Amino acid sequence: MRDAAVVCRELGCGEAIDAPRRARFGSGSGPIWVEYANCAGSESSLKNCRSYDWGRQRCNHDEDAGAVCAEVRLVGRSRCSGRVEVLHGESWVTVCDADFDQQGAEVVCRELGCGSPVEVLGAAAFGRVAGQVWSEELQCRGNKSQIHFCPKSSSLKHNCSHDNDVGLACSGRYFTSFCQFHTKH
Repeated sequence: MRDAAVVCRELGCGEAIDAPRRARFGSGSGPIWVEYANCAGSESSLKNCRSYDWGRQRCNHDEDAGAVCAEVRLVGRSRCSGRVEVLHGESWVTVCDADFDQQGAEVVCRELGCGSPVEVLGAAAFGRVAGQVWSEELQCRGNKSQIHFCPKSSSLKHNCSHDNDVGLACSGRYFTSFCQFHTKH
């Protein structure tokens, strides 16, 4: 997961939510440049991670690794329960409870591979943070695969602060792939 976190960060695709192995997204072709990446998780690029034998090919493409990334995260109790934060540019911003409903919760739980929503909690149930609050009203329909695909309204109906940060608890875990990247092992 630390390696996947670096890949997702480098590609600007949010948080790593899975690090599948054994060519789950298909086998690559050509040279294998990284064997046994050993990232701490804080590196800005995969090339900055410690690795054994860059460019030396002892693996085959049946061992290609992948990364599954999401542009939304839940910060709190677990990966599937916490304050809803959305990647906006290069910053994580919170979502106002007045602009978030059951359909938005379905999209977030699906995007994170966390099953279905169990509870939507308002009033900063998972704590207040500093920083930006999402400035547009989300108008999700439960059938979207990612929160960034939800329609947004620029008309601000609510005056939200971090006292109104929305939280979410999802039921569990299953994986549907959205922002996936094939990387060579």
